Parts: sequence; structure tokens; C-alpha cells
Amino acid sequence: MTGPSGKVQEYRQGQFLISTDPSRLDIDGIHAFLAHSWWAEGIPRETVARAIPNSLCFGVYDGERQIGFARVISDFATYAYLCDDFIREEYRGRGLGSWLMQSILSHPDLQGLRRWMLIAQDPHLYAKFGFRPLVQPEINMEMLNTDTHKQAAPHVA
Repeated sequence: MTGPSGKVQEYRQGQFLISTDPSRLDIDGIHAFLAHSWWAEGIPRETVARAIPNSLCFGVYDGERQIGFARVISDFATYAYLCDDFIREEYRGRGLGSWLMQSILSHPDLQGLRRWMLIAQDPHLYAKFGFRPLVQPEINMEMLNTDTHKQAAPHVA
């Protein structure tokens, strides 16, 4: 998905590129990273492959090699959920994660949203972009199935 505008967005910084072009995404590489992450450990490749076309995805590239990723789930009018964001370890410490966040938050199809959400093990990394703990945690709810990646993915006809 490229967002409601249908336009691929690209951002360049030296040798690095951030692109929303879905055809550039390395699904096998994304899956390999996510399957070993704390938030999506064991995620099946089929689940990753199904999620990507239903999200606005940002790939981070060093030449042709994908070195980072982020996915935004949104209605493009009021709400966005940022997830699956990462920079490969050997590229961390170069400001690429901050640049990725700036690129996401400046994307034309993601402007004027009332609420952004994310789940982070290191929430302080996102505070500089305006993310804060829930203002009213008592009215926020979730339904969490931590065994979902251990079960066969349901098939929807």
C-alpha cells in the first residue's frame, strides 16, 4: 500500500534511502528480523506477507540492501498505529531510526491524525517525537493473544 494518495514517497540521506515503494520490500529479510524480535517472535512468514500489503510500509535501504523497516496501520483520517519498526543492529547509532521516524511522521498521507499509537520496549526513544504514556490508561483496553504465532494462521475465505 502506498497510502490514499497512491504516491510512492522517497527520502534520501547520503547513501541511504527510505521508500514507501512496496515492490522494493524484502519480505524474507523483514520476516527473518521480526521472527527473532521481542514483539513478534516466531511470527510466520505468511503472516508478515499478509500484513505488508494492508499497511503503509517504509523500507530503509543502503544501496539495494534493506536495512530497516516500519509499518503503519491507519485509516488515514484519524488514527495510526506504528509497528514492526527496526534498523538492523550493524546500522544503529547513525541516526537512521530518528530519520525513519521523521519520514513517517512527515508523510503526506499521515497528516492531521488525531491519535498515533505504538508499543515500545524503549519508549524514551519515541518521546522526542511526541509519544507519551497513555493519558487515560483506565479507558484504554486491549485483547492480546500471546500464542498467536504458535498457532496456524486462520484462513479467511
